[in-house]
Amino acid sequence: MGERLFGAEEIKKFSLGLHPIGRFGRPMEVAEAVLWMCSERASFMTGQSLVLDGGFLAGPNVPG
Repeated sequence: MGERLFGAEEIKKFSLGLHPIGRFGRPMEVAEAVLWMCSERASFMTGQSLVLDGGFLAGPNVPG
């Protein structure tokens, strides 16, 4: 999906520049979080949102 959305190199570079960690998330990173939430290890977690955004919501990293 990201490749279609950010196909042009200049758009991809700008978008990555906004992410504090400087890269897009990988599908496996999201899958591992989902698996954890479905596991017994997350049994004490209730009513929370798990944000997987590479720090994007923490604030913009304005590209130079």
